[in-house]
Amino acid sequence: MHIDIPDGKDPIGYVWGELVPGIGTAASNFSLAVYAHTTLGLREFEAARLRIAQLNGCVFCLDWRTERDGEKVEEEFADAVLAWRTTDRFDERTRLAAEYAERYATDHHNLDEEFWTRMSAHYTQREIVELSMSLGSWLAFGRLNHVLGLDTVCVLPSHRS
Repeated sequence: MHIDIPDGKDPIGYVWGELVPGIGTAASNFSLAVYAHTTLGLREFEAARLRIAQLNGCVFCLDWRTERDGEKVEEEFADAVLAWRTTDRFDERTRLAAEYAERYATDHHNLDEEFWTRMSAHYTQREIVELSMSLGSWLAFGRLNHVLGLDTVCVLPSHRS
């Protein structure tokens, strides 16, 4: 970890909430809003989120699975996200979500008209903006946590001893 965390402090809570409260609290609220206010289906949401996590290398993000109404994606879903181009487990919306996530993170200058034609055929403008904002959140905050080393010291609540 690249930030000194006082003894007894939760690393994420300390960095995001105490160290830079004016910025961290706003960032946290944005990050949480992506989950609380999404209108996207669970599979396309998770395909995009996991693809960003895979590209960022954020250990915490890779381990996390979004739950909605007691539902989560199947265990093998992350492997299907890696193979988004060829997997038979995805419908076109889910495949496009993974593709958009990858291109958003690695090649955003080359999102061409052909891509936007396909996106517009499967997503409303509102959904495209929502997915874009979600991708921005995951890209920025997953990288922030990974770069500072927070992703390796933070664990999911179910994994705490």
